[in-house]
Amino acid sequence: MSKVSVLVVDDASFIRDLVKKCLRNYFPGIKIEDAVNGKKAQSILMRETFDLVLCDWEMPEMSGLELLTWCREQAHLKAMPFVMVTSRGDKENVVQAIQAGVSGYVSKPFTNEQLLNKVKQALHKVGRLDALIASAPTKMNSAFGNDSLSALTGGKPEAVKPAPAPVAAAPSKGLLNNPPVAAPAAAPAGGRGQGQLRLSSGTQQCVIKALSIKEALLVVRRGEVLPQVLESAVLDLEQGDNAEVARLNGYLHAIVAYEPKPDSDWLQLTFRFIDQDAQKMDYISRLIARGTAQKHFVPGA
Repeated sequence: MSKVSVLVVDDASFIRDLVKKCLRNYFPGIKIEDAVNGKKAQSILMRETFDLVLCDWEMPEMSGLELLTWCREQAHLKAMPFVMVTSRGDKENVVQAIQAGVSGYVSKPFTNEQLLNKVKQALHKVGRLDALIASAPTKMNSAFGNDSLSALTGGKPEAVKPAPAPVAAAPSKGLLNNPPVAAPAAAPAGGRGQGQLRLSSGTQQCVIKALSIKEALLVVRRGEVLPQVLESAVLDLEQGDNAEVARLNGYLHAIVAYEPKPDSDWLQLTFRFIDQDAQKMDYISRLIARGTAQKHFVPGA
């Protein structure tokens, strides 16, 4: 029985590494290739055959939706499972993907369990799940529930506990998730704007203390489940009269107590961006220009 082959497409190397590490941890025999955008993936798909594509939506040169549309126009790719792994979870985006022929949807940030379940569902529909399980029979019986950090580092699995309201809202089980949550009371003064930080454990309102083209300095209320360094996340920012929203993919680069005491109610997070999308970079630049954040913030300071 031939090995199951997967193509991972994302312009952020951090996400590609996260997905590959997760799959290889559970299925050591799996064959994985990756591409930095839809254009590169298209070139690979023209010369190689894959059992599954895991693809980001927003990428330079060719988006995930454009790649999906192209695949469904090719006779040999029409039935190939194609799963979107993206921060876009709005109803209109989901409808677009379904109309284009998407096989499944994984919202960023994701847990190992969420990603692996979508992979198994997609491969089951085309009769390749048995081949995937056969590649690592002992791993398939492992307990799920690893967070995104352990998927990247290979660390010991740790169950994700639900965070209490109003700190975090548990993710929805459907395609549409991460609804707006109420802003925390008594937020620290001096913030330059607000946004929503999406972690695998839920969604938190955050205060934007500073913003640069590379990273954001955020303040969030401390909860029962503490965020982890290197944990992948999505920062939703809203700006302007048209309520324009940017979904910025990244990871937590540093975490410190906001107050100089061990029982600090607030945490200060350094959120590093990993998107290479020109539109998102332009959006961040406009936010800085509008004074949403301190203009003299030095990354890494």
